[in-house]
Amino acid sequence: MSYFRDFFSYPPSQPREAKGGIKAYSKRGSFADKWWGKRWIQVLESFSIGARLQRGRAYARRGQVLDLHIDSGEVSARVQGSRPTPYQVVLQLMTFSAPEWERVAVALSERPAYMAKLLAGEMPEDIEEVFAQAKLSLFPATQDDLETECSCPDWSNPCKHIAAVYYLLAEAFDQDPFLLFKLRGMDRESLLQLVLGAVQQEEGESEIVPGEPLPADAGQFWGGPEPGPVDLGETTLPTAWAVLARRLGAFPFWQGSSDLQEALTVIYRKASMAASNRDAF
Repeated sequence: MSYFRDFFSYPPSQPREAKGGIKAYSKRGSFADKWWGKRWIQVLESFSIGARLQRGRAYARRGQVLDLHIDSGEVSARVQGSRPTPYQVVLQLMTFSAPEWERVAVALSERPAYMAKLLAGEMPEDIEEVFAQAKLSLFPATQDDLETECSCPDWSNPCKHIAAVYYLLAEAFDQDPFLLFKLRGMDRESLLQLVLGAVQQEEGESEIVPGEPLPADAGQFWGGPEPGPVDLGETTLPTAWAVLARRLGAFPFWQGSSDLQEALTVIYRKASMAASNRDAF
């Protein structure tokens, strides 16, 4: 028995130092700040896939993941391990069909506040109910929903390299919840168009009134009375900062010293205060 125990026991290998890798924001404790990033980790840990998840945490924090790409139904990454050549990691998640996404769009069209939150970079806390209404699951329901592969020699799946990608995905979803939809096969703009179409179909398209045609004479178009003073009325500071920047979504895998959205919020706030003739500093 001791022979077989010794045969299958391997000393833990030390990964080579990775330069320019993606380091996790989390330095200790739990990963992810937002509930949906935490939910992603909670789902994976519920599958009881062993201690390699813990080793994956260390890899994610050390920056062993060199790059990470999220596409429709697939995540690909290179992870630096103990060998000179980085390992290739592939994670696949089943995408939803067009009719399934249409059901999601209809459910979202009935809750406009949800889309407003998504556009502001927030995942509504009851979003899973929307997918359940469409008879779908946004997060993996079982371990079989995730197909993972790594080029490392470790016989276990998931290995620590795959686990490192799991954790970095949670932080990526934290920054941009639409990436989770993309992994399920629907990008941001396509989802917005689907929801808009569902709203128009439900309410009926309003009649489009044609505008007044432009004059053919260029002089008549550019001529006219001298403009008088323009009264813009009383200006007020906005109640929310950097709204347009938030609508664009988070910068994927931002690795700056501070959160990009928070930094832009400070800049927008100072600019608004300066425009209002207030002391921005």
